[in-house]
Amino acid sequence: MKILVINPGSTSTKWAVYHDRDLVWKHTLHHPSSQLKTYPHVLDQIEMRTQATYDSLTEAGIEPMFDVVIARGGLLKPTPSGVYEVDDNVIHDLRTSELEHACNLGGLIARDIADSIGCPAFIADPEVVDEMIPVARITGLPDMHRLSVFHALNTKAVARRYAWSIGHRYEDINLILVHLGGGISVGAHRKGKVIDVNNALNGDGPFSPERAGALPTDQLVELCFSGLYTKRQIKHMLNGGGGLIAHLGSTDVAMIATRAERGEEPYRTVLDAMLYNVAKEVGARAVSLRGKVDAIILTGGIAHSNYCVQGISKWVEFIAPIVIRAGEDELDSLAFNAYGAMTGEFPIKKYRQ
Repeated sequence: MKILVINPGSTSTKWAVYHDRDLVWKHTLHHPSSQLKTYPHVLDQIEMRTQATYDSLTEAGIEPMFDVVIARGGLLKPTPSGVYEVDDNVIHDLRTSELEHACNLGGLIARDIADSIGCPAFIADPEVVDEMIPVARITGLPDMHRLSVFHALNTKAVARRYAWSIGHRYEDINLILVHLGGGISVGAHRKGKVIDVNNALNGDGPFSPERAGALPTDQLVELCFSGLYTKRQIKHMLNGGGGLIAHLGSTDVAMIATRAERGEEPYRTVLDAMLYNVAKEVGARAVSLRGKVDAIILTGGIAHSNYCVQGISKWVEFIAPIVIRAGEDELDSLAFNAYGAMTGEFPIKKYRQ
C-alpha cells in the first residue's frame, strides 16, 4: 500500500511516502516569511502549497500515484477522535473555519491530489478533537465556553506508544501530555479520553514561543478598545505575535535557552516564566485526574531542550514520573492511521457538521 502523508505547518510543509508501514521518503520545505507575507490569509496559500507538493514529489522521482492520501486535520467543529474521510462537509468547514491556521490546508491539499488520482483522502485526530467533560467547558459567562483545540494527533500517538511500552493499553492509564512547540497544550488523558485541555491556539493556558496564552481579561479589554489596534492586530497578538516573540523578538527556543542558561536577561526570566506557566497547567490537569497520574509526558520540539525540561520538571516532579518523548512524529502517526483505516483496523468516520 502506497501512502502519501501531508503535514502543513505555519512556516513549512512536510511530506512523507510510506509503503505499508515503512517510510520510504520524507521531505520538509520551509516557506520564507517574505513569501508567506504575500498571502493575506492562510487559505490563499492553497495553490502554492499544492504545487509545492507535486514539485517535491517530482524532484524525488516519485510518481504521484497512491492508494490513499492522508493529511493533518484542520480546525473543524468539535469532533471525536478518529480517522475521517475528507468529504464535502470537511472541505466546506475547512474553507469557512473561523480559526485560521495552516493545518486547515491539509485536508484541502489531500482531497485535491486524491481526486486527481482516484484514491481516498483522510484526516486523523484533528486539532479540534473534543472529549472534554462538561464541567471543563463552562466559564463565568454563559456566552463563552472553553474550546478543545490542541495537538491531538501527536499527543494521542505518543500516549498510545508510551502505554504500549509499559505493557498497558492507552485506555487503562491516566497521563498528562505536554506538547511543547510553537503552541503549547497540556492535556489530561483519562483512560483514553482527553477530558480537559487548554486551547493551545488562541487565548488559553501558558504562553508559548508565538502565542500569548491566558491574559488578564480587564487589561485585554482595555487594549481592544484603546483604538491603537485593529481586531486583526489583536488576534495576531494572541496567535503568532505573542509569547516569546513578543518579549524577546524570537521563537528560537534553543538560542533563548542557551542565553538563559548563561544568565542573560531578559532571556532567563521570560523563558523561566513560560516554563512556570506550563508547570501550573500541569498542576491543573493533575486536579482533573484527581491526583491519579501514571506519568507526565513532555513531547514536541522544545522537549529537546534540557533547560526547558528541567525548568518544568522541578515544579511538577512531585505529581508523577516525568517521561521525555522529544520531537513530534505526526507523519508516522498519520501513516499509521491511514494504514489502519485502509486495512479495516480503524473505522473510517464521517464528519458531522
